[in-house]
Amino acid sequence: MGNDVDNTTDIAVLRARDFWAALVLIAASAFFLWRTSFIPLFGGNRAGVSGASWYNSAAIVPLGVFSALFILAVVLLVTAIRAGGAKTALTAVGIGWNRYEAIRFSTIGIIIGFYIVGLVPRVDFILCSGLLITTLIYGFHTGNPRRMMTSAIAMFIPATYALVMHFPQSQWAAPHDDDWLTLVVWIILSVIAWQGPRDAVARAIPVIAITAPIILVCAMAFGFRQNVPNRSGLIFSQIEYQYYVNIRPIWRN
Repeated sequence: MGNDVDNTTDIAVLRARDFWAALVLIAASAFFLWRTSFIPLFGGNRAGVSGASWYNSAAIVPLGVFSALFILAVVLLVTAIRAGGAKTALTAVGIGWNRYEAIRFSTIGIIIGFYIVGLVPRVDFILCSGLLITTLIYGFHTGNPRRMMTSAIAMFIPATYALVMHFPQSQWAAPHDDDWLTLVVWIILSVIAWQGPRDAVARAIPVIAITAPIILVCAMAFGFRQNVPNRSGLIFSQIEYQYYVNIRPIWRN
């Protein structure tokens, strides 16, 4: 009987958290969809950016990602409401303080927030995305709160430096001091991850963190011809130079 009561309470807390999480995701995705609407999709000129065919528009990728996120958040919200999540969301059971959950959600928020606001516009996309993948896998694979906080600190340091030293848009393509700092922090966190238990996931961290951003950014830039954040970044600028100077002329000739 006691186990049934505990299970019911746990489900109620879970549905209430789903309710709040869905509201946050809906607000975030709606905001980014609004910002994406400023990017030309079916031609035209907005804010000095001209658009051609819709499939060449820089709005395609963010529009697809945040539309999917918005739909999933709405589904999660409806599921939580039907399961009673909205009813218990503002009660003591719905709020349900849990230190582990608080650390997990706060560190995820710090990592994602500082990645989007601090690193993506200012730091090489490959470097900041590699750091992001490393922090998420290392920090949350084992569920260790100390690893979560270490990962959050690893993201906080270069993002804060980039925000402070290169806040205005005119300095986003400035010298690569923030790129180098991100690279150093990424290497240090990777070494820390390798010093821990070397299971299959730990061994795969550097492979995934290096190959995934490179494949993604090359597909965006050279395959789909999409805009890439900070094209003058430390690594991507070299990839772009080699592509247009040494690789592309091979098959064009």
